[in-house]
Amino acid sequence: MPQPDDNLRVVQEVAAALSRLDIPYALAGSWASSLLGKFRFTHDADLTVEPFPGKEAALCQCFGEDYYVSLPAVQQAVRQHASFNIVHTPTAFKVDLFVRKERPFERSVLARRRAYPLPGAAGQTISCVTPEDVILLKLEWYRLGGGSSEQQLKDVVGVLQVQAGNLDQAYLDRWAADLGVTDLLARVRQESAS
Repeated sequence: MPQPDDNLRVVQEVAAALSRLDIPYALAGSWASSLLGKFRFTHDADLTVEPFPGKEAALCQCFGEDYYVSLPAVQQAVRQHASFNIVHTPTAFKVDLFVRKERPFERSVLARRRAYPLPGAAGQTISCVTPEDVILLKLEWYRLGGGSSEQQLKDVVGVLQVQAGNLDQAYLDRWAADLGVTDLLARVRQESAS
């Protein structure tokens, strides 16, 4: 998962701040699909986080003058189970944090997260969603976006190919039905096999 060193450092710093405050998180989005599937460059990183009421100010205080983070935006995101971002101003690299919603699927995603070795950072790990959850999250984003981002499906095909033989197919089928993406799962399974 080659990324510019500055971007990797920003992700590590955000993850470290969350860990210090005991806020469970998991890398998701295109960084997760690059880590668990096929690499692609992206200008931001996505993290899913457990709700953390009462820790909003402490999180903001973890970041110095090289970062922009809005306390009101963080407070609103925690209240509404929405998203906010932390921007590394020298590079304009952005980390989007999505506060977990009260859906059984999102609870499952964070409960199943695992520590993975972080490429380019010897001996360091990062909490990341599982390959199955990367697939399901990206299929749901594709559907919610009206099918406008074929890149989401390419990312999923990459994860299916790299993780072939290691995926919990029953888990994929169960949640694909719940999320309304069974047809998309069948499509990417077929594409990954060709």
